[in-house]
Amino acid sequence: MSVIIWLVIAYVLGSIPFGLFIAKTLCKIDPREDGSKNTGATNVARLCGTKFGVATLVLDLSKGFVPVFMASSWIESDFGLSLILMAAIFGHAFSCFMEFKGGKAVATTIGAFLAISPWGTIFSSLLCLVTIAISGHVSMGSLTLALSLPVFMFLTGNFAFIPAAMIVMLLLFWRHKENIYRLARGEENPWLKPKV
Repeated sequence: MSVIIWLVIAYVLGSIPFGLFIAKTLCKIDPREDGSKNTGATNVARLCGTKFGVATLVLDLSKGFVPVFMASSWIESDFGLSLILMAAIFGHAFSCFMEFKGGKAVATTIGAFLAISPWGTIFSSLLCLVTIAISGHVSMGSLTLALSLPVFMFLTGNFAFIPAAMIVMLLLFWRHKENIYRLARGEENPWLKPKV
């Protein structure tokens, strides 16, 4: 299968708004109109409950992981895999099922990078979780993940995927721009009680 076919598959899978479907179908809530107005796992958990947030998280991770993992059996080019990886992530951020609007793409980013760099992604995700536990802010953890992915791609020897990690880092920062403004003003609502 060609890179172009996998790009389409990855983008379409990435575009599936699982959080929206779960919230509207099971909770009768449109997450685009309540809470942070985001379709991601954090907002779904706030509006519908933890189990629905976890379900959204797992599905958003999967839609990043599955197309990249499957494509890696067909595509030998690291550049091609980088494009496929970004297609899944950009699909979540600019969903063809939501008029090219979407979520912040953190979970899908983790899933996509997990398929090509398990250890680098695990280290970045652990740093993300530690940051959330210390700061109490999921957005802080997400930004830490974005910053650390290129670093851990380098440290784990996945040099070919550093450019993709840097592009995704910029995307995640852009998608979190409102969170960054609120953090700077001390107005960001914490998800957890900070440990320090």
